[in-house]
Amino acid sequence: MEPGILDVILRPDVMLRALESASDFELAAAWLQLKENCQWLDFGGNRQGVTPALLKIMVQRQTNFIRVYTSYEDDAPVGIVALNNVDRNMRTGTLWVVAGDKSFRCRGWAHVAASHLLTVAFQELGLHSVNTWTVEHNASRRGAERLGFRFIGRQRQCHLIDGQPYDRLLFDLLASEHREFDPAGLAALRARADATGATAHLAAHPAP
Repeated sequence: MEPGILDVILRPDVMLRALESASDFELAAAWLQLKENCQWLDFGGNRQGVTPALLKIMVQRQTNFIRVYTSYEDDAPVGIVALNNVDRNMRTGTLWVVAGDKSFRCRGWAHVAASHLLTVAFQELGLHSVNTWTVEHNASRRGAERLGFRFIGRQRQCHLIDGQPYDRLLFDLLASEHREFDPAGLAALRARADATGATAHLAAHPAP
């Protein structure tokens, strides 16, 4: 992807930036290797987690657009938001998000970061449609729906967790349907998350 796009972005709640230092890659890869995260993902090639070396390769590919999101108070990454399978000809891509730092989960930051990235996907990258998926019993379905994604189908028993097959729920979002997440709604989202204990992350299919 073009350098410089989305290095720092938009609102004071959450900032997105490129992975830059060795510590960025090591931290992000460590998050993606955790079972609580990688069990919901699929990187292809029999991989559900990635190494720092593989992550460096992924961020260099034109089909990937990977960023970490941080607090405006601190440049330290707290999660990952990404587009994979980016096709400039068909103008499509696949969204996935992982909330990394547990102390920042359930605050709605992942949703704001994903909303920011969708704005860039449609306005800067020129995509027309973005898709995502979740495993059937993962609470991230609610996150996809809050971002405006529409349920479009079910891929049956294609995702194994501890040897048990589960369905994947498929969603998509058109550029004309996207409405960037209003920071005023973040407080309400955080309040709901605090009340329910929901985990604020989307897990969707990335291809390296």
